[in-house]
Amino acid sequence: MTEENAIALFKCLADKSRLQILKSLAIEDMYVERLAERLNLTPATISFHLKKLSEVGAVSSCKTQYYTMYSLCRETFAMTILTILTEPSDEADLQTRREQEYRQKVIDSFFEYGKLKSIPAQRKKERIVLEEIVKAFEKDKIYSEREVNIIIADFHDDFCTIRRDMIAERLMSRDERGYWRIFTADTEK
Repeated sequence: MTEENAIALFKCLADKSRLQILKSLAIEDMYVERLAERLNLTPATISFHLKKLSEVGAVSSCKTQYYTMYSLCRETFAMTILTILTEPSDEADLQTRREQEYRQKVIDSFFEYGKLKSIPAQRKKERIVLEEIVKAFEKDKIYSEREVNIIIADFHDDFCTIRRDMIAERLMSRDERGYWRIFTADTEK
C-alpha cells in the first residue's frame, strides 16, 4: 500500500458512520437499504459513504438480481499498520538529504579548521559532533587511555568530557584492556 493510499484510507476511516458500515459488512455482505435500516441512516447517506469506502478499496460491490451487494475487502484490512509504516517512503530520499544537510550544518557550526570550537549543549548536536570525532579511531584497535586522550585533544582540550560522553553515547567502549570504537550506521567510515 502506497503512502497516498494509506492516507486516503485513514482519512476515510475517520468517520463514525463509515466505521459502523464496515463493522456491519464484517459480519455479512449487505445492500444499501439494509445498511440504512440497521444504522438508522438514509439510503442516500449510506450510498455516499459506500462510494467513499469503495474509492479507497475498503469495500467492493457486485450486482445480484435487484440489489447491489457490498462486502468488506478483507485483504485491505489484513495488512497491519506496522506493515504500512515500514513500506518504503516516497520521501525517504528527501528526509535523508535533509538529515545530511542538518548534520553538515552542525559540523560546520562547531568545527573550525578541524578543531572543535565548543561542546554543543544540545544532546542531538553533541551526538553529531561525537560521531565526527570518533571517526579518528580505527576499527578493531584497542587504545590506551593516553592514546584516546591524545586523539581527542587534537579536536578539543576537554578530552575527559568528550571521552566520557563518547562512552555514554555508546560510540566507544572500555574495559581493563583499554578503549575501542563501536561501529554503528552513523559512525561507519
